[in-house]
Amino acid sequence: MKSTDMLRMVAVLTAAGLCQFAVSAAHAASQAPAALAGQITSEAEGAMEGVVVTAHKDGSIVSVSVTSDAQGHYSFPENRLEPGHYTLAIRAVGYDLAAPAATDVVSEQTSAVNLKLNKTKNLAGQLTNSEWMDSIPGTEEQNAFLLNCVGCHTLERVVRSTHDVNEWMQVVPRMMGYGAVSQPVKPQPMLDRTRMGTPEQYRKVAEYLATINLSAVDHWGYEFKTLPRPTGRSTRAIVTTYDMVRPTTEPHDVVLDEDGNVWYTDFGEMFISKFDPKTLKLTEYPIKRFKPDAPVGLLSLEYDKEGKLWFDTMYQGALGSLDPKTGEIKYYPLAAQWNDDRVQLNFTGLRHDVDGKVWTKSVGTQDIFRVDLASGQWEKFHPTDQLPAGRRYGMYQVISDSKNNLWMAEFDEGHLVKIDAKTLQVTWFATPTANARVRRMEIDDQDRILAAEYRGNKVALFDTKTEQFTEYPLPPGTYPYRAQFDKNGDIWASTMGTDRVVRLDPKTGEAEQYLMPSNTNMRTVILDNSTTPVAFWVGSNHAHALVKVEPLD
Repeated sequence: MKSTDMLRMVAVLTAAGLCQFAVSAAHAASQAPAALAGQITSEAEGAMEGVVVTAHKDGSIVSVSVTSDAQGHYSFPENRLEPGHYTLAIRAVGYDLAAPAATDVVSEQTSAVNLKLNKTKNLAGQLTNSEWMDSIPGTEEQNAFLLNCVGCHTLERVVRSTHDVNEWMQVVPRMMGYGAVSQPVKPQPMLDRTRMGTPEQYRKVAEYLATINLSAVDHWGYEFKTLPRPTGRSTRAIVTTYDMVRPTTEPHDVVLDEDGNVWYTDFGEMFISKFDPKTLKLTEYPIKRFKPDAPVGLLSLEYDKEGKLWFDTMYQGALGSLDPKTGEIKYYPLAAQWNDDRVQLNFTGLRHDVDGKVWTKSVGTQDIFRVDLASGQWEKFHPTDQLPAGRRYGMYQVISDSKNNLWMAEFDEGHLVKIDAKTLQVTWFATPTANARVRRMEIDDQDRILAAEYRGNKVALFDTKTEQFTEYPLPPGTYPYRAQFDKNGDIWASTMGTDRVVRLDPKTGEAEQYLMPSNTNMRTVILDNSTTPVAFWVGSNHAHALVKVEPLD
């Protein structure tokens, strides 16, 4: 900022009787030109580090968030807030704004707003899923069951409920009978009702849930445990949230194209969508419904070697590919003899440039399928037949290596599994951490697999040539959904637990955690390695939004 601009700003502040603000604004200005700046304080702590401040312009789908530094200062760069009227919000567990805050942003001026926080009277309403899990009494196995709940809703809904044991024995099977694409405003029962299970099957779960909710008491009998606010480098990021408006839209898998457009699958509706963050234009490509009574929503989205986007239709029983250049969509319905009410096709193995075949799998039957694109012929495999009977095994993601061998993430026990594309031999590799719940995977050009260990709270790198695992612990409560290496060798992970994007240095084990401005149920990680520093994109699955995280160093 020019010295004349600084003098003008100080004069304006003094004239307005806001001299106290000038210190904060001047501090921010010494760092970089600011559109909006100030300091955050409370009676309990004085200057507060790690408070997320969000500015939302009236009528816009865009919100921008920054985090206060060690002196309690926050600052929005002038190129991130266009002129207009903004409402301000904060996130700091245990605190609320003392009074509503808003300001006008004016071109080439710094708006100065100091924020006073008071202790909250509703701490329960601010806890993340991981904070609830830390607070709730129970064994690791009991708490692990709660990881099944957070895909569709927060744990707050569980602990605020008043269901007793008998009621829980009815509620849990009903929940298990909803498709994974369900949400509180749009429950979607699966056609296959056997997946509900029986009430008696969940008696132990029901007995546990009735001890942690409000079925027998009017307040919780356990102490709330909260995570510390961000500090140091974890405060140095700009978070931009783009509201996709439709309340049932759930951005799930996210990919970028060479023009900077963000493509995503809609987990709640039948659309593949393209969003231009520069123009804010959203283009939706409607996806065909093959089973009118089945749940709707899409999950995986990946590029093949030709640049086409492949997706699954889950309960609709088909795969599809979309040409981003023409908008043309081709469908590959599962063969009729296997396409029954149990089918839930998820994910694709996309090295069909090798042999013309695409892999997928069905959740309902734990079958693996492969389709020959030229002939349309399907094959079926059931790799869990090779494992000891009497135990539960769940196939999660499937992915192809450079030879179009199939690799699977086994969710319940914790395995990586290989099916040789030529010999069809099945090989199982147990993760070093038991019951890790391997979730989403990435595979590089050396056929190394980076897998998120959801229950294990780690990321595992598996070298398919040496058949060796290397595990990287993540901050407590992360429960990663997916992870990815960036161009610098750092590992980024998304979470459904802490609302914090994790950036891990695998050499030192040090991690930055960028706190999101609100509940952000994250699924697929996608990194923009064209920027310096690297930028991170993710869908806010429960808040119909896309989120971009830009570290400042």
